Amino acid sequence: METKAGCLSSFFQRSKPYIAMISLQFGYAGMNVITKVSLNGGMSHYVLVVYRHAFATLAIAPFALVLERKIRPKMTFMMFMQIFILGLLGPVIDQNFYYAGLKLTSPTFSCAMSNMLPAMTFVMAVLCRMEKVHIKKLRCQAKVIGTIVTVAGAMLMTLYKGHVINLVWSNNVHTNTSNVPQANETTDKDWFKGSMLLIGATFAWASFFILQAITMRKYTAPLSLTTLVCFMGALQSIAVTLVMEHKPSAWVIGFDMNLLAAAYAGIVSSSLAYYVQGLVMEKRGPVFVTAFSPLMMIIVAIMGSFILAEKIYLGGVLGAVLIVAGLYSVLWGKYKEYQEKENEGAILEPVKGIIEKNQMMLENGEVNDIEMQTSAVAIGVPMPMLAKEAPKA
Repeated sequence: METKAGCLSSFFQRSKPYIAMISLQFGYAGMNVITKVSLNGGMSHYVLVVYRHAFATLAIAPFALVLERKIRPKMTFMMFMQIFILGLLGPVIDQNFYYAGLKLTSPTFSCAMSNMLPAMTFVMAVLCRMEKVHIKKLRCQAKVIGTIVTVAGAMLMTLYKGHVINLVWSNNVHTNTSNVPQANETTDKDWFKGSMLLIGATFAWASFFILQAITMRKYTAPLSLTTLVCFMGALQSIAVTLVMEHKPSAWVIGFDMNLLAAAYAGIVSSSLAYYVQGLVMEKRGPVFVTAFSPLMMIIVAIMGSFILAEKIYLGGVLGAVLIVAGLYSVLWGKYKEYQEKENEGAILEPVKGIIEKNQMMLENGEVNDIEMQTSAVAIGVPMPMLAKEAPKA
């Protein structure tokens, strides 16, 4: 029984990063659908970003103040600049570009374009020497091929539609939601503009992940870091909104879908998401975190067909299959890499202990040549032979 319980506990510990990231994709998917409804209702995406991060700051600040009051690192000028840039990359550039692109296209298309995130993050991580590519190793080949396949699937969704696939619930939904704005109503010009905005948002998001991983090495209080990033993003978003949005009525928000969109996005997709992905990133790195983003597209496609009456095309289904295959390949490569590191750590610890013990015994004159050679053979490490005294004539 104890062995079985230990195996279950070990399995749960190994599964936690996967469970956390899959759960976040459901949270992101809900944010996409709710936000699309709010933007279609006329809410300014600049104002939405401000309210989103105001909610995020209020939601997580009390936990940061109470739980990390003793471990919060000292704020330096360099750390402040990193937090300032994080607020600019994530809350301001990424989300304003993403919401603008979402308004001009559709939730499913926006998520499909965001599937370039793992590829961008992987390339940037390699350039920043956060990921090492040993192309002769199978796990590295799996990551590279998986990234390429994922991007290919996203581009297939973008460039090829094919015929409409009628799902079981599609007929009822499409007939009962004729008043819902369709993504097909947008012009080709708006669609292209939205695509460019989404690419810019994805690049900013990938840069945010890389800088967040670097910042967390020195600022070891994740709740406090999340609070500061959200607060800084809210301040910067206010400045941007005052410049871009000149109508005072745009700031008015009531107990409606706009309030739900801001609160949901702030609490789930900002404060909670930044904190969880930061914790996972510490153990598995930014490439692992972003590798799950393709799942959001599949979830949004299904939710969009229910709520927004979006049509699902053959190209979308084929692209989704490629994306899932690429995602599995990347995750398999990351799992093998993590397993390899764990095995190296498990081997090096006892080796280090035996070598230190032998060194201490050697200094105290308590070990002979035979004992040293026996230890070397036992751990598989070459040890220098001790010089023997030459036999006297």
